[in-house]
Amino acid sequence: MLSVLSDRTYRHLFAAQVTSLAGTGLTTVALALLAYDMAGGEAGIVLGTAFAIKMVVYVILAPAIASVAHRLPRRGMLIVLDVLRAGIVLFLPFVTEVWEIYLLIALLHACSAGFTPVFQATIPDVLKDEARYTKALSLARLAYDLENLASPALAAAALVFLSYDTLFLGNAVTFLASAALVAMVRLPAVSQAMRPTGAWANLTYGARVYLMTPRLRGLFALSLAVAAAGSIVIVDTVVLARARLGGSEVDTALLLAAVGGGSMAAALVLPRVLERVSDRTVMLAGGGLLVAALAVGAMASGFLMLAVLWMVIGVGSSLVQIPAGRLLRRSAHDADRPAAFAAHFTGSHLCWLVAYPLAGWLGAQQSEPWLVFAVLAVLAGLGVGIAARVWPTGDPVVHDHEHASIDHTHPHVHDDHHQHEHDGWEGPEPHSHPHHHRPVKHRHPYVIDLHHLSWPSR
Repeated sequence: MLSVLSDRTYRHLFAAQVTSLAGTGLTTVALALLAYDMAGGEAGIVLGTAFAIKMVVYVILAPAIASVAHRLPRRGMLIVLDVLRAGIVLFLPFVTEVWEIYLLIALLHACSAGFTPVFQATIPDVLKDEARYTKALSLARLAYDLENLASPALAAAALVFLSYDTLFLGNAVTFLASAALVAMVRLPAVSQAMRPTGAWANLTYGARVYLMTPRLRGLFALSLAVAAAGSIVIVDTVVLARARLGGSEVDTALLLAAVGGGSMAAALVLPRVLERVSDRTVMLAGGGLLVAALAVGAMASGFLMLAVLWMVIGVGSSLVQIPAGRLLRRSAHDADRPAAFAAHFTGSHLCWLVAYPLAGWLGAQQSEPWLVFAVLAVLAGLGVGIAARVWPTGDPVVHDHEHASIDHTHPHVHDDHHQHEHDGWEGPEPHSHPHHHRPVKHRHPYVIDLHHLSWPSR
């Protein structure tokens, strides 16, 4: 897995990802302490509202930013967004009202809604080989899980000597370090995106690519299973460990560590597994594990059993989430990948926006402790069932298909689909003018774009 770090550009991007993840983990701890200082016993309400704002911002702004991202230089965009995030975090220690926290959280995650999909879409341009890209996906997942374990420990060590305000400063430094690492490399050039004219058509372009591609519809459905299982871990672990099992704070931490351990174990073996087993099989198996863990969780009666189920949830989540980048990579043109990644970013967070309140409200029903597991198991099962139905077996990348004769106007370059004469000087490519397409039948890797508006029937 570490062999992909021999690529200088990817090595810098991975280091940028790790540093910003570590800083974000510090801010998570500092934000909880800030909320307690300002709201006391109502800190949970403040944090819950802040996380809800984060999800809403992600769902609304990710596609909006993606609709213009293809017109901007990627490296410059990533650097600017990192610098903006650093500046916003520096304001957090100076807030005096709860509404100011909400405003800064909204601004911070507005920048992340632009940064994250573009950053994720850049990696497959750097690592063209699918096997190397798969290793990078597993490595990124491993880094994410290690950050979840390491950041609280780093924060605790820092708080022995410093106030929690300095954790915000640490996060600002990590964002600036991320910007510097991105600035040190030259990202691969990407061909000009060919997009429809009109603001609404451009805004919804990524969603159309996402929802018109069967494998990505399956990914969306499986994201519901991941959110159902993940929400019970994030929201209800402390309640289950302390109230239901009568455990301690250490037991809560150990349960969360079990999730991370399962996820990391899956990340380590997946690159080899995916060389032999299809993405669909692996991801549906992961979804099945999530459903099974939730179903059995309704009957869990001891700490050890719950720890095993939490580890299974970690394994299942990685089996679904790590191959997701492979599906997005093969389902869009290079220039359209930021829009496709943004659509998945939006769709997956929409699933979390549904699952979080369910986990919170149902988990609070102490008289029926099994209810939260049962409802979320049904939700996860629905996601896996839909995925199995809408994502066909086989799922070839190359398709035979036909194009009817058509006349239309849109920005284009003279590629395989645009071989025509010009009446005069239409300007440099990509340029826009009325042009004619003859009927044609051919075969090539198939993705949804301006010339392939629906998926071919098998």
